[in-house]
Amino acid sequence: MPPDVELSHRPTRWGVMRSRTVGEPRDGVPEVVAVPGLAVANYLEPAVCALGAWTRAHLVELPGFSGSGEPPHPLDVPQFADAVGQWLTASGIDRVVLVGHSSGTQVAARVAASPVPSVRAVVLASPTMDPRFRSMRRVLLAWRRNHALEPPSLDEQHTPERQRAGLRRVRHALRVHLADPLEDVVPQIRVPVLVLYGDQDRLCTEEWARQLSRLAPDGRFCTMPGAHSFMWTAPHAWSEPIEGLARELS
Repeated sequence: MPPDVELSHRPTRWGVMRSRTVGEPRDGVPEVVAVPGLAVANYLEPAVCALGAWTRAHLVELPGFSGSGEPPHPLDVPQFADAVGQWLTASGIDRVVLVGHSSGTQVAARVAASPVPSVRAVVLASPTMDPRFRSMRRVLLAWRRNHALEPPSLDEQHTPERQRAGLRRVRHALRVHLADPLEDVVPQIRVPVLVLYGDQDRLCTEEWARQLSRLAPDGRFCTMPGAHSFMWTAPHAWSEPIEGLARELS
């Protein structure tokens, strides 16, 4: 870990969650908590560090993945969301912009819809699972198309974390996310929702990403440069729209 990244571990009903924190709290500016994609977290650290330039930012690692502890059993999306909600409550942070990437958008949306009082806005970056790809076969084909557009360095980040999780746990997590319709949850979110779409994303269509922003009672949409993991290739790209959303809440 870079020396300016603070590590902590917090127990939840679903296992101990590790988190990484950068930056300092700023008066009147909400903190940011990021929920990563399926089975991985390291790739989000540079982009979370970019958020740490203007607020305190946290990267949480879901139970069973990355550096977090073992869950009591393989979790589904509502249980991952409950773990994040418990982490937020125990953190004592009073105002949060909750950011999810990829499958993390499904977790973040459920937390925001629950609702957790500290969550004042939610960001859905490269949301999943697009209905066009909502089967194991179709989503893997879409992943393969998108993978060709991502740099090899992304695989270098992902491989050790996926190996640690193991194929069985990764496949289970993929199945439960495929069975969780994000478009049913977004209309229940009563805080502002910002959808970020990578203009080369092959796991999420622009049509569906825009639809999600329209389904939210207070929805916004912004296009980012890059594929599904655009924040790995351009870690500062998402900072401006997320900061803009956060300062609206000040």
